[in-house]
Amino acid sequence: MSKWFGVMTVCVGLFLSGCDMNRSVLKIDMYNSEGDSLGTATLTEGADAVDVKLSLTGLEPGLHGIHVHEFPKCEGPDFKSAGSHLNPDGKNHGLLNPDGSHLGDLPNIEADSSGAVEADVTISGATLKDGKTSLLRDNGTSLIIHQGQDDGVSQPAGNAGERIACGKIQVDEAQKQDAPSDPTEDGEQKMKE
Repeated sequence: MSKWFGVMTVCVGLFLSGCDMNRSVLKIDMYNSEGDSLGTATLTEGADAVDVKLSLTGLEPGLHGIHVHEFPKCEGPDFKSAGSHLNPDGKNHGLLNPDGSHLGDLPNIEADSSGAVEADVTISGATLKDGKTSLLRDNGTSLIIHQGQDDGVSQPAGNAGERIACGKIQVDEAQKQDAPSDPTEDGEQKMKE
């Protein structure tokens, strides 16, 4: 009996450890309020953090606030459907706040003179695994870019201006990025000519 219990324990442990494997890297699309693609954000599970690599075009040159918001919804034109900043600990806004910040508060990003952004930001304390600080909790969250820069202290959102870009952080959305192409056309096998 104890032999089978040990075997079952190992099998269940291996199964559960594999549950988070598909969450270690997520690539999401970012869109403006007209639904045009601006590029991608690649989220990678790190040590007590999630690293985000941004590759974007089409922004106004200058600094922009960027935050993780509480719902995986990107309904234009204002992206208010994404809710407030992700804040599981009930803290005040701002990376410069001496009492701590929202989990979703991130450093400003800078678009160059052509409107392009190639940047890496870290979401300290976040995870892509299960838990209170998961970016995939309750079906996911969203990544929002604002019109202006976040001042790091003003409540509730740093006076960063309008929400101008959004991407859904959820496993389903990320898997669409890597979905294989369909070898059939209208359900019929393509014929070689």
